[in-house]
Amino acid sequence: MFSQGRACYRERRWQDAQIIFEKLLERWPEDGPARMYANRCREYYVAGPKKDWDGVYVMTHK
Repeated sequence: MFSQGRACYRERRWQDAQIIFEKLLERWPEDGPARMYANRCREYYVAGPKKDWDGVYVMTHK
């Protein structure tokens, strides 16, 4: 399921990916990577990365 979420993430299908990661978090609430990706999907849904995005997340704050 995590791999499916990552595939949606890489394809810029933010809502689909977020749903998958949130389902994972329902079952495993302490899953750090799923939480990270769910949060990134929320961010990207509001303001997505540039068209030439290569899948790398660039931190803008600490």
